Amino acid sequence: MDFSFSDDQRLLRETVARFVADRYGFEDRTRMMAMPGGRDPAIWSEMAELGLLGLPFAEADGGFGGGGTETMILMEEFGRGLVVEPYLSAIVLAGALLQDAATAEQRAARVERIVTGDLRLAVAFAEPRGPRYTVDARETVAVGDRLTGEKIAVLGGDQAQELIVSARTSEGSTALFFVDPASAGVTIRGEAGYDGSRVATVTLHDVAAERIPGDGAAHLSRAIEAANAALCAEAVGAMAAALDLTTEYLKTRKQFGVPIAAFQALQHRAVDMLMQLELARSMAILAAASLDRPAAERTANIAAAKAHVARASRFVGQQAVQLHGGIGITAEYKVGHIFKRLTAIETLFGDADHHIDALTDLGGLAA
Repeated sequence: MDFSFSDDQRLLRETVARFVADRYGFEDRTRMMAMPGGRDPAIWSEMAELGLLGLPFAEADGGFGGGGTETMILMEEFGRGLVVEPYLSAIVLAGALLQDAATAEQRAARVERIVTGDLRLAVAFAEPRGPRYTVDARETVAVGDRLTGEKIAVLGGDQAQELIVSARTSEGSTALFFVDPASAGVTIRGEAGYDGSRVATVTLHDVAAERIPGDGAAHLSRAIEAANAALCAEAVGAMAAALDLTTEYLKTRKQFGVPIAAFQALQHRAVDMLMQLELARSMAILAAASLDRPAAERTANIAAAKAHVARASRFVGQQAVQLHGGIGITAEYKVGHIFKRLTAIETLFGDADHHIDALTDLGGLAA
């Protein structure tokens, strides 16, 4: 199978890599995280100017018609730079819901504004009680088109101009709704997550909402698969950055008068990191290529990819920190921040155990 990129895809990689290199040095990222909201608003506008915000949307809706491979390319470069903008939530996750579930009128009212950077969405589906990693709304309820409940760990929720919220209907099913966060009855409490990304708790009390048609749980499951494919690619970029920093450190750090890269045991650990990185890269390609496959095959492939990438992320992150010694856990050094992001990716939208269980329930990968 040919895994080489097209000319347009190579140009996209070059464009995103240059953008990250120019605007996302480690000191720049540290400065942005200290700003109100944990990010620099100018960066989102620059992403819009480069066309990155319209990448996954259909051309008929005003986007650029990119697919899983294009999102993979972008997210890998974002992973290298530890980009903190809410691209995963506002573009990948919310974008998948708009594409799959929203009506033509609902998309027309939003996609163009998203592409120009004038509208950011966030998806609120996790609840404080109940099973982990479920897409079924339990405690957030819809009475007609009015919602009451609480959502937690809403990625980018305190920066969104509109929310997509899941709620349990009177029929017992899960439905999706557009909610204006400025509406009466909405309270949003934002904070920095473990890895520096922004998360929010959203409380709703008898809030007016606009329903999105269809089976909300099914649409959420499909969107989360797209988000997990993107996370696999982001993890590959972060692991590659960790490996680059680690090998450079081994070459420059001296012990007993020689670089510690001369010690065979440390060479073997670096090689183990490289092997896990390349295996994870293969699984990220599988996940991206599976987004347009039939449902059962897509779900199984992405579950397998996320399970492997989650474990590889833990291994590479831990090895990078250990091989750096004490400097690896300091806030002033990038490796510690990479480790935190990889730890977050490991559990976001399902950890390895969750996806292995899901894969087992599906009967494993197709032959």
